[in-house]
Amino acid sequence: MQDNFEWSIENKSTALSTKLKEVWMHRDLLRLMVKKDFITFYKQTLLGPLWYFIQPLFTTLIFMFIFGKIGGFKTDGIPRPVFYMSGIILWNYFADCVTKTATVFKDNADLFGKVYFPRIILPISIVISNLVKFSIQFIFLIIIIGYYVFFHKEHVGINYFIILFPFLILVMAILGLGIGLIISAMTTKYRDLSFLITFGVQILMYTTTVAYPLSSVDKSIQWIVELNPMTSVIETFRYAFLGQATFQWIDLMYSFSFSIFMLSIGVFVFNKVERNFIDTI
Repeated sequence: MQDNFEWSIENKSTALSTKLKEVWMHRDLLRLMVKKDFITFYKQTLLGPLWYFIQPLFTTLIFMFIFGKIGGFKTDGIPRPVFYMSGIILWNYFADCVTKTATVFKDNADLFGKVYFPRIILPISIVISNLVKFSIQFIFLIIIIGYYVFFHKEHVGINYFIILFPFLILVMAILGLGIGLIISAMTTKYRDLSFLITFGVQILMYTTTVAYPLSSVDKSIQWIVELNPMTSVIETFRYAFLGQATFQWIDLMYSFSFSIFMLSIGVFVFNKVERNFIDTI
């Protein structure tokens, strides 16, 4: 005897589905999650949003002392403060997207178990909220660049390659989201991996040109630094806003292609784990 059902609830999404239509339907939730992430960052702190400025400023001073004074690293003629800060704020945005997305299942397990909504909203909200922080720090960087241009007459040249700036943000966001989604799937079973993420990201930073220009790297190992997709992003940004860097279109396209590849894998594993992670987390 065949049963006739009036309603049938089925999961029609595929492993590579981003559920963008559902995300748009839940855009109010997305906006609330972005607001929540932004507010909770400085809630119950003494200095509040000032930490957005203090963190890159102090890191820049440390880099100037260690890599500039002690290490004697060159900066291609770019003033050290803007050279180091430009790399730091770009890397911080990427790193925050990775580390916060990587623990999204663990951090929101209670919320996932109570009500349905497109789970991908939470990782996306992390990327957007980090973009707010990045925007604030970017404005701070532009002010410092202006100071050197108008008061010190330093050779800092903004050129028409600044039109690539939105593209660079897109590459960083996609790359950070993709890697974060992959790691998030792993941390549902192996929680101790979350303790290694921050450390691993810090180590990875030294394989990019955050603290040194690509031109200063020995030619025999330069290709290793260029394998890191963030290297071309940082170099392109410095070339556009500071006028000095090693810019190549092929490297930038490699970073974009690699980011798309990582996002595809990230969405795949995220959707796979999403279906039964509540039983293992």
